[in-house]
Amino acid sequence: MADVKSYRLSLTRACAGLLLPFLLFAEPAQADPGYYLVTVYEDVGRARIDYRYWTVAPKGGDEVVWPEIGIGYGVSPRWYTELFSSFIGSNFPQSRPSTLNWQNDFLLTQGQYDVDVALHTNLVIDQTGADANALEFGPVLQTDVGRVQLNGNLVLEQSLAGPSGRVPQLKYQWQAKYRWNAALHTGIQGFGELGPWNQWAPEGKQSHRWGPVVSGSWTLTGQHSVEYHAAYLRGRVYSKDADMLSIRLQYRF
Repeated sequence: MADVKSYRLSLTRACAGLLLPFLLFAEPAQADPGYYLVTVYEDVGRARIDYRYWTVAPKGGDEVVWPEIGIGYGVSPRWYTELFSSFIGSNFPQSRPSTLNWQNDFLLTQGQYDVDVALHTNLVIDQTGADANALEFGPVLQTDVGRVQLNGNLVLEQSLAGPSGRVPQLKYQWQAKYRWNAALHTGIQGFGELGPWNQWAPEGKQSHRWGPVVSGSWTLTGQHSVEYHAAYLRGRVYSKDADMLSIRLQYRF
């Protein structure tokens, strides 16, 4: 019986997701500094189990981890939806609930132009009692140049807590990768936080980080496949020097 309880506890801790490290980084409520790269593509009728694991190691400080898990589904050729949960902690066994999230991405173009455009949204429900609910939204852009895939995203984060009239915070994402074959893509990616969208923070208060990324996929049988992603980023996380490691695994079926 004790083994069963231990297994259930371990499984619960593994069911983790995104966002909101303000308790450990002493910043106002804001989204996960890891912030995975959003890519949107047609995947109608297929579901996926999505596991992500982030670590942030600030210079001279303690490491913070974000294990995450979710389940998503391609509702239509233009609509992908996913529910995911988030834990946060100083290490994996001590992770505690952080947020619940509902992501919805909508394809606005499907190959008729040189650049594909989508709208990304994510509703963040705080689970820490800090009243840090938020809505993220913004354009997702992707294009191909031969075997090179280029991505560029802008994300606005609007707090749903506190006084009304708060200005959305602006973040960005980018990636350039070369697709050697289905199982191996290599490249670089970057993320950053700029502050209020209409009046960026001073340079010393902004955050920018980038580094190498490797990804790919394997087909198992029929519609079943596994995708992987790993990146190591260096730079600043909410104006603090830090290194980041991200790992993502998706099982599609």
